[in-house]
Amino acid sequence: MFGKIIGAIVGEKLAARSGNRVTGALIGAGVVTVAKRGLGPLGAALVAGYGMKKLLEWRRTRRAPAYPSDDAPVSPPTPPSSEPSK
Repeated sequence: MFGKIIGAIVGEKLAARSGNRVTGALIGAGVVTVAKRGLGPLGAALVAGYGMKKLLEWRRTRRAPAYPSDDAPVSPPTPPSSEPSK
């Protein structure tokens, strides 16, 4: 149902540009068909890519040492300079 509505909106926009209502209706119907057939594999690829990204981030955080802020390594303090202050 939503596909038909979206196809009608796309067809109407294209028909307004070209002035030919038949062309707009055919393109609107074609958009719905392409969306039904093509967005499934595209969506699956996007979900798989997102999942792989999250998996790699999770693995990276497990391998890297994580120090709490209190136990983080700190550089030794610098000795005071022997120059007199102005």
